[in-house]
Amino acid sequence: MDVATSIRDSLPQTDEIIVQYLDGLYADADEEYDSIISTTKGMLESFATSEEKAAFQDLMKSLEEYLAEQLDSKRASQPSGSGSSGLAKLDRVMEMSKTMSTTRAVMDGVDLSSVNKGKETRVDIKKLEKQEAKLKAKIDKRAKRVGGELYEGSKLIEATKRQQAYEDLFMKVNPLDARSSSKGKSKDIHLVNIDVNFGSHRILSNANLTLAYGRRYGLIGRNGVGKSTLLRHIALRELAVPSHITILFVEQEIVGDDTPAIESVLKADVWRDKLMSEERELNAQLSALETGGDGSKLSEETKEIASTRLAEVHQKLADIDAETGPSRAAALLAGLGFSEEDQHRPTRTFSGGWRMRLALARALFVKPDLLMLDEPSNHIDLNALAWLEDYLQTWPGTILVVSHDRAFLDAVATDIVLQRAERLEYFKGNFSQFYATKAQYETQKTYREHLQAFIDRWRYNANRAAQAQMKIKILEKLPDLEEPEAEDTERFKFPETEKISPPLLQLNEVKFGYTPEKIILDKVDIDVGLDSRIAIIGPNGAGKSTLIKLLTGELKPMAGHLTRNGRLRIGYFAQHHVDTLDPTLSPVKFLQSKYAGKTDLEYRSHLGAFGITGLTGMQTIGTLSGGQKSRVSFAALSLQNPHVLLLDEGLDALMHCLQVWNGGVILISHDERFITTVSTELWVCNEGKVQKYYGDVTSYKVGAGFVEPHKQEAHWLPSLLSLLQQLIVSNLKAKP
Repeated sequence: MDVATSIRDSLPQTDEIIVQYLDGLYADADEEYDSIISTTKGMLESFATSEEKAAFQDLMKSLEEYLAEQLDSKRASQPSGSGSSGLAKLDRVMEMSKTMSTTRAVMDGVDLSSVNKGKETRVDIKKLEKQEAKLKAKIDKRAKRVGGELYEGSKLIEATKRQQAYEDLFMKVNPLDARSSSKGKSKDIHLVNIDVNFGSHRILSNANLTLAYGRRYGLIGRNGVGKSTLLRHIALRELAVPSHITILFVEQEIVGDDTPAIESVLKADVWRDKLMSEERELNAQLSALETGGDGSKLSEETKEIASTRLAEVHQKLADIDAETGPSRAAALLAGLGFSEEDQHRPTRTFSGGWRMRLALARALFVKPDLLMLDEPSNHIDLNALAWLEDYLQTWPGTILVVSHDRAFLDAVATDIVLQRAERLEYFKGNFSQFYATKAQYETQKTYREHLQAFIDRWRYNANRAAQAQMKIKILEKLPDLEEPEAEDTERFKFPETEKISPPLLQLNEVKFGYTPEKIILDKVDIDVGLDSRIAIIGPNGAGKSTLIKLLTGELKPMAGHLTRNGRLRIGYFAQHHVDTLDPTLSPVKFLQSKYAGKTDLEYRSHLGAFGITGLTGMQTIGTLSGGQKSRVSFAALSLQNPHVLLLDEGLDALMHCLQVWNGGVILISHDERFITTVSTELWVCNEGKVQKYYGDVTSYKVGAGFVEPHKQEAHWLPSLLSLLQQLIVSNLKAKP
């Protein structure tokens, strides 16, 4: 019996290293029968899917019979005298010290006859001990991973949770004298040969970080490459950024309390807050000295010191434009969608998405020299996004932003930084111009091939030799070509859903408001089928999320009718999907807790279809990046096998998946590319109405006044550039 072949045929999912190990175990068969069988069963059981249980039982039965035959055969072939303690006459004198070091004890005696049978039985004890030590270390490391202690990165996560309050951290990273000490100094950042680690995982190795003051950089790279980790290291000054450069990183939403929203923004500028507090204290001190002073020399000196310090404070407040603080804060909040009434609401009354907007407003108010943003467009609608794009285009300092929104990067970025292979690569221009470098690479490659073909053909021809030499010189002067990174083609796959008879989901003349006096939606008619691809856009607060909640049944209409097929399954992906994930569990354990009944291998295979591969599926969710957490959430969502997906945000990798999926899709997104690729219908939610819009996102933004008509040229320039490059290539190919 071929053990390895039998295992592969019965359980094709079994790891090859396990197959080889068990094949060797049965070939030697020196251990006890029960020990070998229990080891085999424990290893193979985890690889057997629910459909392979019968095959697994048959395989175990065959292995048990084969092992019994192997052990019986070995016992029968064993020499009868090998186990006795009788004496044997030696043919020649032997040195027993050498013999004992190269033979093994057999039963009760020593098999001295094996000494002269060749060297194949001799073992290098030191090498064996070294290999056993390596194997033991590997097993211990694997045991720790299974126990949840996967990466030292989890310690970093815990340390972040225990970090100081915002004010303390701000003053630690940006000392009060930083702005005054920056006068006359360059605010460019140029760090060479930097290394960045996340626990034991290397993010950057001997990389160069170059950020010119006043430029706006878009940081891109594959999911999980460490973009957010790099921003976090810069924000905490774990990299040697000059101390006179002020830094602020918008990553997490603010903690809600009773502080009004506008006051929260004003307090974000800790310098301003502390200087104004000191100003009040000095004014109170001088007032007390004026009224209660005894006229002594000590009193006069105290008054003079306080007056001098008050003048310094006034100068610093003037330098940071403190007087216009309230008006600037109100303008920022209004631009991000906060009404005048909302600006005076306590921060605890806002949802997580609105608190992220507050965190963004606070950062914009502070105006640091280096502003770092991590997916800023995730929590704002098209209206606020258009305002933010215009605002950042006039930002006086340096911006480093991580975003998957190509339209946002096109509008904001002046440079693109590509993070890959533990290094940083820099490209001038926005994302479309960066993407065009691939076409430029093909054009230059074709030109080189054309030159080389001419050289190869005419190099040794007397009539054309001079021309060939000229082509050689041209080719030598051309810069080296480096092939650009291939586009991330990672794609998800949703399970096909079964067809059910219409109507699936309908709203007829629906009216809804949280109070009778304040109606949010009125006379809404919408019909959702398996072929629906609907994108809902509109200003903030118009009722887009309310509409989604009406469709899911979370809210009940005040008037009108909601019709829902009894067999309909709805998958809902909320903007704050991360809140539903337990950070202490691994993705595999999380899926087990939500949808029990599958093996670990089946859960890992399912996660792999959503980009969670290898050991990533076994580490705790708290150590995953934001994109990886989204993938875990979508993997859990797909296990519902929904007929209709309601998305309050999406991922780029979902676009192809949703195009070929046979279910219905309703999405709320700010990403123009995502909307254009996925949806076939555009519905505008505004002023209590939900109506179909006959046009694209760009025309909607222009019509709403978010984009100036002359800026539409940005949408056709890349296409024109690509066309010109194709013409050049065609012309080159046509030449002899």
